[in-house]
Amino acid sequence: MEEENITTVTEFIILGFPEFPELQILFFLLFLLIYLIILTGNLTIITIIFQDSHLHTPMYFFLSNLSFLDICYTSLTLPKLLDIFLRNSQRISSVGCFSQMYLFMVLLYVEFFLLTAMAYDRYVAICHPLRYAIIINERVTIMMAAWCWIFAFFVPMAHTVLISRFSYCGSNKINHYFCDVSALMTLSCSNTHVVEGMTLVAGSVIALPCFTTILISYIYIISAILRIRSSEGRRKAFSTCSSHLTVVILYYGSILCLYMRPTSMQSLDQNKLFALLYNVLIPILNPLIYSLKNREVKAALRKLFNRK
Repeated sequence: MEEENITTVTEFIILGFPEFPELQILFFLLFLLIYLIILTGNLTIITIIFQDSHLHTPMYFFLSNLSFLDICYTSLTLPKLLDIFLRNSQRISSVGCFSQMYLFMVLLYVEFFLLTAMAYDRYVAICHPLRYAIIINERVTIMMAAWCWIFAFFVPMAHTVLISRFSYCGSNKINHYFCDVSALMTLSCSNTHVVEGMTLVAGSVIALPCFTTILISYIYIISAILRIRSSEGRRKAFSTCSSHLTVVILYYGSILCLYMRPTSMQSLDQNKLFALLYNVLIPILNPLIYSLKNREVKAALRKLFNRK
């Protein structure tokens, strides 16, 4: 029998956006501006939350975690992409690639858990306002946030170990702008059915319960808001939830389009666009969504700039 041509790769080549070779410098300037906007916007949110004592509440503590998460997302992928645009530095070691993939999946799961914790916080605040300070106290808040981060580090370990042991017997060129799990699975000549099955299981036992918890929380929240007699009271109650609900819709929509499909149905060009949506667009929009729709954040921003 003829032996299969299997090679153990020591490095990958991240192509980025090779379709537009003449626009690489323009892309560099564009994504550098985007990266700076993301850093500025999310660092501003974190700063005002920690400086303004009126924002020392569980809701804003979770929001500061979300802003830090957005900084981590983009700092994990965009600096390498900027290097590709500027110096055509496309090579990345296999260890570096698998580490980037693992950390990116960790951040995905952190966001699942954080958005769920934020939904539960809003449910208790609106449906059980008199018991809110007892149920969501400082200790509970810190423990919820800590578990969001700690548990997320364990979930993608099996994925990472299996994908790192795949055989790559063809090209080592990744048609993406970072080491995304879908791009690596497409590149591999190994059987990916086990990892695809694990992805569906993870979606069933993690993503689906998180989404269901958020959905049930908002059913109770909307029901409680509709029972409020004054229109001003209803508007104020809903304003504390609308920002979070907008982020949930954007996040889950992009994740479902990207990861909840078999590899055979995926287009790498489409995957890059969906990845840009949650890796670039959502971190830009989060500070705007939470500041423009929130009176307390806008007041804290005015106070911060007036002080300066």
